Amino acid sequence: MDKQEQAAFLIEAMPYIKKYFNKILVVKYGGNAMIDEQLKSSVMRDLVVLNLLGIKVVLVHGGGPDISQLIKQMGKESKFINGLRYTDGETAEIVRMALAGKTNKTLTDLICRNGGKAIGICGQDGHLLKCTKQDENLGFVGKIEQVNTQIITDLLGLGYVPVIATVGYDDEGNIYNINADTAAASIAGALNAESLILMTDTRGLLENKDDPSSLIKKVYVSDIPALVKQGIISGGMIPKIECCKDAIRRGVKKVFITDGRVSHSILIEILSDEGSGTMFV
Repeated sequence: MDKQEQAAFLIEAMPYIKKYFNKILVVKYGGNAMIDEQLKSSVMRDLVVLNLLGIKVVLVHGGGPDISQLIKQMGKESKFINGLRYTDGETAEIVRMALAGKTNKTLTDLICRNGGKAIGICGQDGHLLKCTKQDENLGFVGKIEQVNTQIITDLLGLGYVPVIATVGYDDEGNIYNINADTAAASIAGALNAESLILMTDTRGLLENKDDPSSLIKKVYVSDIPALVKQGIISGGMIPKIECCKDAIRRGVKKVFITDGRVSHSILIEILSDEGSGTMFV
């Protein structure tokens, strides 16, 4: 990008900076989008840029690869039921170690090393994410019953990026493993966020799943049942888009699915006319 192009991008970004100034943006980051270390650092740098522009960024993360690695190191096997990790009591402890320990602190440190301010927390801190069991057959996989946003708003008020590991609690002291998309949608709704971005390993919602150029740029929530019926929304995309719908119904104005493997996809999505993924309204 030459100097003229840089200037043109800033001019194009001006109305979006104004729109998002002092508003809350929730970003969900996880899965395969976290594997590449260089790209991970780039994503954290983009969050710092948005924070410096006056946008209140909240980062919600999963960390499946870190969980699977630690489970293997501890001599256990990962077990999945319908795409969700079976979580017994021992596995729940391992999930907390991996997410609230390694993954959370790595991301928090990256934000700080890239010039930002961040505090790492999990859903147990400040009793942020209160849960019950989603399904007895899944063990301690959490269904969120209550979001206490006080700790998040306190950190935002002090200029920090809250980095939230998706580990929940209940009144009996149990630990819950929570799907990161689900947690991000609930948190964004409770915060009345301007937008939610789900960073994933696909470009967005595709009309033809084998053709990246068939990206659907905009989807109305009312269109989702028809898209499911047509088979355009299928498989693992169904629960992700249910989270998009849930966030919109909780009051989030826009939800984006964007490709976390593409450099600066967040900045392109938020600060440009074209965007890079699928927008749900």
